[in-house]
Amino acid sequence: MRTTDSKANRLFIVLAGFFLTNALIAEFVGVKIFSLEATLGIAPYEWSLLGVSGNLNFTAGVLLWPFVFVMTDVINEYFGLRGVRLISWVAVVFITYAFAAAYASIALAPAGFWVEANRGLGVPDIQNAYAQIFGQGLWTIAGSLVAFLIGQLVDVVVFHRIRRVTGDDHVWLRATASTAVSQILDSFVVLYIAFVLGPQQWPVSQFLAVGTVNYIYKMAAAIAMIPLLYVARHFIKLYLGADETARLKAHAAE
Repeated sequence: MRTTDSKANRLFIVLAGFFLTNALIAEFVGVKIFSLEATLGIAPYEWSLLGVSGNLNFTAGVLLWPFVFVMTDVINEYFGLRGVRLISWVAVVFITYAFAAAYASIALAPAGFWVEANRGLGVPDIQNAYAQIFGQGLWTIAGSLVAFLIGQLVDVVVFHRIRRVTGDDHVWLRATASTAVSQILDSFVVLYIAFVLGPQQWPVSQFLAVGTVNYIYKMAAAIAMIPLLYVARHFIKLYLGADETARLKAHAAE
């Protein structure tokens, strides 16, 4: 029997593909900082914490990372620790490769007509714009990759420890609790590497304040996405059938 003849294998390929796609896109679109208030058309909200104040500005990557959280829990549910660890390491390797490819493309000499054509479209220096979008700082890349990997590996462990207590019930609890723990690390590790150890050298108060606001936003988004976890479980059971679903869950829980 070929690998793709198994419904379980096909399911893993689809889930892993969606996971990797969202993780890769999130890394690259994350260079944009957007205003949540302006996007929603509401008055600016100024938060103040530890003597630091600001508005609700986030990286565009937060639009996609919640889907990565959901995929992590779904893969965890049916393919266990080995499945999540495998796809997490693969994601880190692929993201590193993608950034290496981006830096190589930035180093290519731009064609003159391309520069002139974009200047006519209102982009005075398309090569610099290209470099700014795709050439994120090495400190930011390193922080993002380390934080992502730590968060994923912690998430899978917390998820399974709660599963041992709850069994197949209360999926919302293990999904929320594992995300709550992993995203504490993810939110602060990326900022610490990118902005405290990096060239900007944020003070501790700014690091803690911005990290806390980011964490609150991520948790709110993760909680809002819980219904998608149940929707995914429903369609997976329809696809696999009750017996195969039970077999995968039992194997994943071992």
